[in-house]
Amino acid sequence: MISRFSAPFLTPPLKAKRNLWIAKRCLSIGLFIFGVLQSHTVSAALNCEPVSWALWNSFKTSFIEADGRVVAGAAPQFQSFSEGQSYAMVFALIANDPKTFDLLWRWSMVNLANNNIDSRLPAWTWGKAEDGTWKILDENSASDADLWYAYALLEAGRLWARTDYVADANKILALVEKKSIANLPGLGKMLLPGPFGFTLSPTQWQLNPSYLPISLLRRLALNNHKGPWSEIAANTGRMIANSSPKGFTPDWINYQAQSANTGEFIVDPAKGNRGSYDAIRVYLWAGMTAPQDALQKPMMKALYGMREKIEINPFPPESVNTLTGSTSGVGPIGFSAALLPYFQTAKNQVLLEAQIERIKLFQQSDQTPVYYDTVLSLFGIGWYEKRYSFSSNGQLNLNWNPLCNQKIS
Repeated sequence: MISRFSAPFLTPPLKAKRNLWIAKRCLSIGLFIFGVLQSHTVSAALNCEPVSWALWNSFKTSFIEADGRVVAGAAPQFQSFSEGQSYAMVFALIANDPKTFDLLWRWSMVNLANNNIDSRLPAWTWGKAEDGTWKILDENSASDADLWYAYALLEAGRLWARTDYVADANKILALVEKKSIANLPGLGKMLLPGPFGFTLSPTQWQLNPSYLPISLLRRLALNNHKGPWSEIAANTGRMIANSSPKGFTPDWINYQAQSANTGEFIVDPAKGNRGSYDAIRVYLWAGMTAPQDALQKPMMKALYGMREKIEINPFPPESVNTLTGSTSGVGPIGFSAALLPYFQTAKNQVLLEAQIERIKLFQQSDQTPVYYDTVLSLFGIGWYEKRYSFSSNGQLNLNWNPLCNQKIS
């Protein structure tokens, strides 16, 4: 460009004016670029602050101790569960709260995994024993918590540039693949609810549909394309479709092998055909699954029962007989919060608004929310308020700037 403007036909006065114009123009462009960069810096600095989320702050005040322990159980044991720790880590990530996230994970590592995540999955329950000591009360891990731990750590590693978190996630996943996955005849690879106690016989296994959010499985598959997670996601879709004859999913379901290559889902003889406090999460996970995911529409179609039932009675039932479709009781406020994504994805505005109105009335009352209701509310209301969503590959879409890369000092 300079050689063109310094062509011989330009007289010295014109050349001087042209040089002055170029200098001013460059200064103007420079100031503009500086302003844009400065604007981005200020914007990023503002977005790097923890997200304002009253419900999360209330959860921290009510259920998280200063050392990072989530107290979910009542007296006398005051238990902490791996589920509660892992859920809270996801909420801390959504809220851009790295300090709390780190406390939650460090407490889990030290107390639930005996500070040995290389060879031990976090125990399911910790609390006050009968002899008065505080310790692990159930050594078995819960595989849903294991998945949520790994998911939270992978996403925290991505969003906060923490390679140590990614390394910890991969340690957990390696142990899960080794200890908690079974190859079921006629189905394929499936995640058991934990390493021990869920292989009921050489031909029968116990499963929990609520332990397998499709969005998490997509993220784990993204992390390891050669792993079992895409196959488990497909088999989860099959499980939900085949265990919901009336459009309701049960809390627990069994898989019975019929031969080396065939099998079927059957009612769990111990747990029965009840769908309640576990199963409510299946509707929540289905509603939050990305619309581009091939399993979203089939799952929503299979879970039609809750929509039909609430068209008659505006509030979710506490318990459902999944074989007959009969219901009993009224579910707590957390059930309504859990169904917000489900009704919004189903585009049922009437039922969606009925749950919202119920939630507003509860918030205006003096009732004290319990742990599980608050967890379901953080998931359901947080999603409805667009604080987060899941992409088709399972990654989180958040409303804060991931370029902040906040780190624990």
